Amino acid sequence: MPSDTSPSSFASSPVDPHPTSLHALDEAVQLTALPDAPGQYGGKTHAGYWNMVGPFGGVTAATLLRAVLDHPDLLGEPLSLTVNYAGAVAAGPFSVQATPVRTNRSTQHWTLSILQADADGAPVVTTTATAVTAVRRETWSVGDVPMPAVPAPGEQPAMPRGVGVEWLDRYEMRPVAGAIPRQWDGTGDHSLTQLWMRDAPPRPLDFCALAALADVFFPRVWLRRAQRVPAGTVSITVYFHASSAQLQATGTGYLLGQARGQEFRNGFFDQSAQLWNEAGTMLATSHQIVYYKE
Repeated sequence: MPSDTSPSSFASSPVDPHPTSLHALDEAVQLTALPDAPGQYGGKTHAGYWNMVGPFGGVTAATLLRAVLDHPDLLGEPLSLTVNYAGAVAAGPFSVQATPVRTNRSTQHWTLSILQADADGAPVVTTTATAVTAVRRETWSVGDVPMPAVPAPGEQPAMPRGVGVEWLDRYEMRPVAGAIPRQWDGTGDHSLTQLWMRDAPPRPLDFCALAALADVFFPRVWLRRAQRVPAGTVSITVYFHASSAQLQATGTGYLLGQARGQEFRNGFFDQSAQLWNEAGTMLATSHQIVYYKE
């Protein structure tokens, strides 16, 4: 979800003068290990994922996860990621600190942060996060929330591109239900959205892409109220249920995403989401808390 979706918050996105053949998401999350600084990485914001006052929150989450996956001490695969958006990431370079604070037999616990220099050159934290990775083993398993019966992706028209927010063009979205309101008239009566989605152009699914896709839903308060009020994610947690093999099997296929708000009160609401692949396998769930203004 956007870090700030105020109607007055639109800003021109920075231009990347050196495009490469990498997929835009791989460019956006690319990190370089800093010499003589274990667990510290350098990165830079990407014009293609610009939102309104900073990068799309999902790509920020994906970048933090990239630091975990690139760390030489990594154990297992992602189990959960919690990202707290303390402030907007400014256009330009940043650094990521990834620290494995405890490693057990099958789980590993991480603290993460993104820092940028202020006007005086002092490092300022813009984002904090925690993550858990784990070595999974075969056990009894069952899905208790089946994928809803919905029309196939090819039966739903794709959202138009070029709507004014750059990061939206990095995704192909095909709404099934709960599309963004056409009239902001205050007549909203639910907050449920279902849509097929994938990277654009299509890209094989991995954990970083999945983390970003968990945050593509527009603010639930917009749908519930049919009013476009300023809103932005404060904190999001993504739970990864899929193994890397299941992500590989999903390939470049669509994911069905479903999101619903649960309680809207005193300037904040929470939102739950589920993501399935076309075969009906639940790959991830997420939960976030979002602020909104009148």
